[in-house]
Amino acid sequence: MNRPAGGQTASVVRATLLSRCPGCGRGPLFRGFLTVAPSCSNCGLSFARFEAGDGPAVFVILIVGAVVSAGALLTEVRFQPPYWVQGAIWGPAVIVLSLGLLRPLKAGLIALQYKHRAEEGRLAR
Repeated sequence: MNRPAGGQTASVVRATLLSRCPGCGRGPLFRGFLTVAPSCSNCGLSFARFEAGDGPAVFVILIVGAVVSAGALLTEVRFQPPYWVQGAIWGPAVIVLSLGLLRPLKAGLIALQYKHRAEEGRLAR
């Protein structure tokens, strides 16, 4: 796996929160909302080997599901609003939380792959 010159590695937290290159921490990781750039524009690190797959979506489903379920349950028990109010509160919350968490979680998984030099598994011969 190619490392940026100088051996510097950006913080996983910094690369995650800012969606930056996990190698140098300066270049953008994404070309679009969720489209990973081919390489870092700052240090030249190739992102071709990094693939988050369905991991970010699974974490988003689990996190958003827990937060929205707990919030809807607490709102129902405490205030007993009509169902349309619950839908008006938690429907947009699902969309906002899902879109807000998907990009950082994908950046985080890619940064962790880089940090731990994760590669495709191979069977020993």
